[in-house]
Amino acid sequence: MSEASALYVGSVTHRRFRPRGHHLRYRIFSLLLDLDEIDQLAGRLRFFSRGRFNLFSFCDGDHGDGSTLPLRQQIERAMGRAGIAVEGGAIRLLTMPRVLGFVFNPLSIFFCHDRQGALRAVLYEVNNTFGQRHCYLLPVEPGHGAVIEQYCAKAFHVSPFMGMDMRYTFRLRPPESRVSIGISLSDTQGRVLYAEQEATRRPLDDAALLRVFFTHPLLTLKIVIGILWEAAKLWAKRMPVHSCPPAPAHFVTDQKLEGEEPCI
Repeated sequence: MSEASALYVGSVTHRRFRPRGHHLRYRIFSLLLDLDEIDQLAGRLRFFSRGRFNLFSFCDGDHGDGSTLPLRQQIERAMGRAGIAVEGGAIRLLTMPRVLGFVFNPLSIFFCHDRQGALRAVLYEVNNTFGQRHCYLLPVEPGHGAVIEQYCAKAFHVSPFMGMDMRYTFRLRPPESRVSIGISLSDTQGRVLYAEQEATRRPLDDAALLRVFFTHPLLTLKIVIGILWEAAKLWAKRMPVHSCPPAPAHFVTDQKLEGEEPCI
């Protein structure tokens, strides 16, 4: 049986429209990791490990709520509370791995399937540079098309240059030969920011890992440096600054309960 896990190589683009225009683009790679295949991958790949240092590594504690509960159980519990049944179907995570022991993922995405292979929900896991993490769990309608569109209110502080009274629109083409993720952030006056990740699937083997290690050197560290550099440029443009509020009391916000108490 072939692996579902893969390497995706592409780019990320950000466009800010108001109150000051701003644009950035950078190259990126991500791993699509089937949660049930991670140990298998670590066993066959020389440059990828689980829970220990390597060129590339995956640590369970870099995701989820920080508890000792396995990631699959955390996600299935969240889906169960939201009334979404997966019955042991595949859960696949699109994320950047640790590179030489360091990682910062502004956004990781869990694609949650049922036993028949149908995509039932998407969990967007967001980290900010203040050490906080939050998730948005959004159901996927049966019979969806090639592009999935989802919506939710902003519940988690990400950037000091963005307020909280905003809404997200996600336009997602799930991982196949390509993956595409478009995120619009809007307020009552219209769109404020648009971010997009586009990437192409490649086999996940040692040769490919070694290649991206050299073509994208120290990527995860550069992400953090880039965030700080772009923040300095926004500050220089006299963008309004918003202080960081406490993280939401519940780790997962569920769209089904939007406007009520989040589900977890």
